[in-house]
Amino acid sequence: MKLSEPVVDYPLSAATADSTPVQANMLARARAFAEPLIADETLDTGENTLGHADAVAAIVAAMGGSEAMQAASYLVYSCQHLNRPQEVIAKVFGDNFAALAVETTKLVYVQQQTRTAAAGSHTDGAGNQTENVRKMLLAFSRDLRVVMLRLASRLQTLRHAAAAKQPVAENVARESLQVFAPLANRLGIWQVKWEIEDLSFRFLEPETYQLIARLLDEKRTEREGHIEQLRSQLEQDLASQGVRATVQGRPKNIYSIVKKMRGKSLDFAQVFDILALRVIVQDVKDCYAALAWVHSHFQPIDEEFDDYIARPKANGYQSLHTVVREMADGRAGKPIEIQIRTEQMHDHAEHGVAAHWAYKEAGPKGYAGVWAGGEYDAKIAVLRQLLAWERDLSDGQQGQGLFDDRIYVLTPDAAIVELPQGATAVDFAYTVHTSLGHRCRGARIDGAMVPLNTPLQNGQTVEIIAAKEGGPSRDWLNAELGYLVSHRARAKVRAWFNAQVTHETVARGREAVEKLLQREGKTALKLDDLASRLGFKSADDLFEVVGKDEFSLRNIETLLRPPEPAPGPDDGVLIRKSRATEKGVQGGVLVVGVSSLMTQLAKCCRPAPPDAIGGFVTRGHGVSIHRVDCSNFRTMVSQSAERVIEVEWGAKKGEEGAVYAVDVAVEALDRQGLLRDISEVFAREKMNVIGVQTQSVKGTAWMTFTIEIADAARLAQVLRIVGAVEGVRHARRR
Repeated sequence: MKLSEPVVDYPLSAATADSTPVQANMLARARAFAEPLIADETLDTGENTLGHADAVAAIVAAMGGSEAMQAASYLVYSCQHLNRPQEVIAKVFGDNFAALAVETTKLVYVQQQTRTAAAGSHTDGAGNQTENVRKMLLAFSRDLRVVMLRLASRLQTLRHAAAAKQPVAENVARESLQVFAPLANRLGIWQVKWEIEDLSFRFLEPETYQLIARLLDEKRTEREGHIEQLRSQLEQDLASQGVRATVQGRPKNIYSIVKKMRGKSLDFAQVFDILALRVIVQDVKDCYAALAWVHSHFQPIDEEFDDYIARPKANGYQSLHTVVREMADGRAGKPIEIQIRTEQMHDHAEHGVAAHWAYKEAGPKGYAGVWAGGEYDAKIAVLRQLLAWERDLSDGQQGQGLFDDRIYVLTPDAAIVELPQGATAVDFAYTVHTSLGHRCRGARIDGAMVPLNTPLQNGQTVEIIAAKEGGPSRDWLNAELGYLVSHRARAKVRAWFNAQVTHETVARGREAVEKLLQREGKTALKLDDLASRLGFKSADDLFEVVGKDEFSLRNIETLLRPPEPAPGPDDGVLIRKSRATEKGVQGGVLVVGVSSLMTQLAKCCRPAPPDAIGGFVTRGHGVSIHRVDCSNFRTMVSQSAERVIEVEWGAKKGEEGAVYAVDVAVEALDRQGLLRDISEVFAREKMNVIGVQTQSVKGTAWMTFTIEIADAARLAQVLRIVGAVEGVRHARRR
């Protein structure tokens, strides 16, 4: 339609403003309303607008539409000429007609946008877009009549172009063939389907169309005479067998001939010589009785038999299809296509079948033999059956909203995006691309800026305003704020935040490992090699567990400083008296059974009474004392169990001067004065701090205190006090 038409502010009468519009003579009233607005206007196809509306109303009537629906044909073309179409039409004809006219007009505009964007595109992506356009036709309005009006309008556009012998734009013809014809097929409006297919094909491939039309016309007289002879004979023969049947010659549309010719690699003669009959009987039993008689008197072609009664098509179509050959002088003659169906199946195939059930009662299996491969096809099956019910809608009641759970919106390039009902611009952004969702900062809907949590409506054009870099807001995960409806979009936002936490953990672990390598003088060591030697797939995997404090740095120290190899048979253990023992510093350790061995407390686990301890005989350094839960000690036990000896604390533990160094790890929220406050706790508890290591990463402080204690049991009490210091998250012995 032209967008530059004059806009009329249609006057409202007192009668229409103060009373409920009557439905009597609705068709004449609607035409009278529209005539002064559109009588002198033309569509962008060159067709007179009023003439187009007249023709659409006639097509709707032929499709079985009510008088009220025919009247809507005129109101649709009046909308763009009114300042307030929703208000004006509602006052004159009622809210239902106003919604129908406005929604249909809006859908026309959306289709124009989409068609322009997809012009000339024949890729697989264009095929998906075609299916989305078809879905959108069904989902755009809650009123089923919108779909029927669009089908009727497109058919009239093609008819007008054919009658005027003027070309149709390729994208219009292709959309008609790929969207409107399959839609009519799914809805069961067969006559409309066939005509749209033939007219679309005529404009897309005019030479092929003219060739087939000419060949059909040349054989018309011969073919029709033969068909009439076969029809009459078959009808009489079936009657003699007690099968009451009506036999008809079946028309063949040009596009179906082309599809068959191309799909089965047949030449023109093979396709054109096929005769077609349709047999209509009383019930299903008679269908199979007629089939048995046909197969016994003609030569059936086995690969051409289909039983759509036992297994209906997805759109509910039921019939028996067979191809047989006449027998003449013992030789097989021309093939004959025969369809056998009941009157009910035939009515279904031609016009649709009334069904008053809601979709939710049907489920994915559809109704009464209607097979549906999925939820979408089941909805289509119900929608097809509701077409016959349209005759009951003359009171203006709206049809069922069969796609209430989905909406369809457009990108600025007019690509269609399918979203759940209630979806927002943020949902839209994540559906288009995950990166666009992360960087989404604002949105325009139909050119106007809106809040990001504004619910989208069918047919709107959505433009996302994105930052060059950045991430989502945590508010988007708050269901009460309504930023996200799509579960998939929510998962993407959560994944982004989880990745950020992992990144911070890896950075913390990397810093700790690199500091350790600096202390050990091993900075030349490749980090990936180090991770591999420790059993990790990558350096980041190592950093992550270190950053989570799930992997002790002492494991890395052990790798860098492996224990001395086991002694040979001639190697002895140096046994000498410890000066430390003589001075009483380490006299609290007793080696059971051997009292003269030199002993030393292991620095890796720093044991202190009353820790459970074990001894390991080293080469030349006496016995190393470890806590039994020390990972290094467990490794030594597994590798050299014969060098482990039993040890225990002596009776002098706790005497004045007998102190032991232990390490305490503290994790806290970094703040000014934190180190001072923790140190004061140790000072008040009379625990001497002999070493401190600290590091801070993004607001979190990790501290290691080396303190001297006489008894490890008292340390637990002190750690509880440290844990109560402001900002401290964890305080534990290492």
